[in-house]
Amino acid sequence: MAAPTLWDDPNAARTLLKRTRLLQEPLERFTGAEQRVADLGELLQLVAADGDDDTLRELDREAAALHEDLRAQELALILTGPHDGDDALVTLHAGAGGTDAQDWVEMLLRLYLRWAERHQFTTEILDSLAGEEAGLKSVVVAVRGDNAYGYLRPEQGVHRLVRMSPFDASGRRHTSFAAVEVNPDVPDDGEIVIRPEDVKVDTFRASGAGGQHVNKTESAVRLTHLPTGIIVSCQNERSQHSNREIAWRLLRAKLVARQEQELQRQKDAVRGSQAEIGWGSQIRSYVLQPYTVARDHRTRVEVGNVQGVLDGDIDPFIQAYLEAEATGGFNPETPA
Repeated sequence: MAAPTLWDDPNAARTLLKRTRLLQEPLERFTGAEQRVADLGELLQLVAADGDDDTLRELDREAAALHEDLRAQELALILTGPHDGDDALVTLHAGAGGTDAQDWVEMLLRLYLRWAERHQFTTEILDSLAGEEAGLKSVVVAVRGDNAYGYLRPEQGVHRLVRMSPFDASGRRHTSFAAVEVNPDVPDDGEIVIRPEDVKVDTFRASGAGGQHVNKTESAVRLTHLPTGIIVSCQNERSQHSNREIAWRLLRAKLVARQEQELQRQKDAVRGSQAEIGWGSQIRSYVLQPYTVARDHRTRVEVGNVQGVLDGDIDPFIQAYLEAEATGGFNPETPA
């Protein structure tokens, strides 16, 4: 860290400093937790000595707060993947369900923005494509903060919504699907080398909102990575340069995620995977009619307060997934 050449490569230096901080913080939090346990011991002695109700209530509050903090520390220690500490790029795509599915994408976007706000992460919408009548066909949002990718990667998969459709004049129940893709937003530090000759670059006119300038100039950019067939595009910005920069960032993130998935497949081949839980599988259902429940089909966690889940309270699902991943305790079920 004290090397005089550290900042010769600013990107590498920032990456090293971030990873060092991610290693130091758990030690500091553990030391703090030890002190809090000692303080609780002193409070317990006071309660035993005089039986004061106010002291007892303070003991209960402090013990509950410590329990939550220790649980958060435990989860953070689970996030040991090579990119778990990185920022995240979350891409949402409408699936089957027409206008309802596009509205569902917009609801999921709100869910993840609310979740990020709760955890004091910053967010930025990098690209979006509006639906014809309502909602969004697709959207890409950057979520920035320590372990953002590690916490959000359990959300990757297909999410199902069951409700009375607001777009159906007959008021019938509809089932809509949206795909959530989560990739690490890694710095361009040379870890992933993309040869220019391996990428086909296309420009085209952006569609949707943005005004005449967007629609009359070829500001949108599409990149096709020929060796893997991965295609990314960006049309959100009016500047072709900005769209090109974001598209390369998305391509780099997808290639990193692909590399991680290949390593995971190799591990599963060695130890024997119980169930496929990757991209493309239906992972969770949000049922608003005829009853209310949000159910994760991998961990079997259920939450009755669906409105709370839609407002961003998805921590029970994330925590259960990470704990099951650490212990190999997945219990997949057939979606109901």
